[in-house]
Amino acid sequence: MFDKLELTEKRYEEINQKLMDPEVVSDPNQYRDLMKEHKSLTPIVEKYREYRAAKDGMEEAKEMLEVGGLDKEFKEVVQEEYDACKQKIADCGEELKILLLPKDPNDDKNVIVEIRGGAGGEEAALFAHSLYRMYSMYAERKGWKCEVLNLNETELGGVKEISFSIEGEGAYSRLKFESGVHRVQRVPETESAGRVHTSTVTVAVLPEAEDVDIEINPTDLQIDTFRASGAGGQHINKTESAIRILHIPTGVVVECQDERSQFKNKDKAMKVLRSRLYEAEQQKQMDKIASERKAQVGTGDRSERIRTYNYPQGRLTDHRIGLTLYHLEDNLNGNLDEVIDALITADQALKLAAEAE
Repeated sequence: MFDKLELTEKRYEEINQKLMDPEVVSDPNQYRDLMKEHKSLTPIVEKYREYRAAKDGMEEAKEMLEVGGLDKEFKEVVQEEYDACKQKIADCGEELKILLLPKDPNDDKNVIVEIRGGAGGEEAALFAHSLYRMYSMYAERKGWKCEVLNLNETELGGVKEISFSIEGEGAYSRLKFESGVHRVQRVPETESAGRVHTSTVTVAVLPEAEDVDIEINPTDLQIDTFRASGAGGQHINKTESAIRILHIPTGVVVECQDERSQFKNKDKAMKVLRSRLYEAEQQKQMDKIASERKAQVGTGDRSERIRTYNYPQGRLTDHRIGLTLYHLEDNLNGNLDEVIDALITADQALKLAAEAE
């Protein structure tokens, strides 16, 4: 581990020197890439330097204690310094193990979230809307930007399906564990007998792909226009501004009708298409690496039931890590950090265990 840390610090200093080079500064692409690498290495180098400072402090205190001749009060001060540095070394060592874990290359990307009502009809659609509200409120808490890309509503205010983008630092790193089946247990507003119903909603979180991530051949696309329609089928505009794109080689279909401009709808649809194709390509790679797949809490299987929201008990349960919380309303209002932090910690623990094998 320490050989790796020495090399990391050396690379960090190399980048610092390059960032002062006028030739590098005048090259936007090279400067951007170096700044990105510098940002990723900074927490590792800072923690390693903390570790070394604590080690130096402990060794200095140890020497003073071994030499002896200290009065009682000063000896206590030196012993406290020794103990504090020893604890700091242990803490920094554990943090460094986590910082050195292979980083998901998508963690800094923006995301596209797709939510679809599953089993449960109108009740599932209403809960799909609740989940969209939860994620948009979480994005707001984080200072991220949320934008609807495509929306298909029901007459009662539910959502058959919705696609939206979330832009912000670390968006994918925080939201990637949300992919899967979300189950809700509650008494529907349409249920006169007051019986608790169980419905499901599927969530997919895709890292937003850039043009450099995936190349799409225009000849592989079939693009159709149609009139956008709202809940109940009424036309919400009179021109054919809605866009449907078929990627012929894969059969992936994307629609966007949220904007009145055909060009804006096409841009949004292409953004979703790129991200879906990028995710599909990544899934192929992940399937080839069985050990890597084992060392994950779960970030992609949309058929996996990951969480239950039980309204009568005010309970949220994440089945992957056995976490149960009893402040459901707070969670649905966008307070998700407790859940997400627990998922990230569990994922790190699995990866550490895999590294140790």
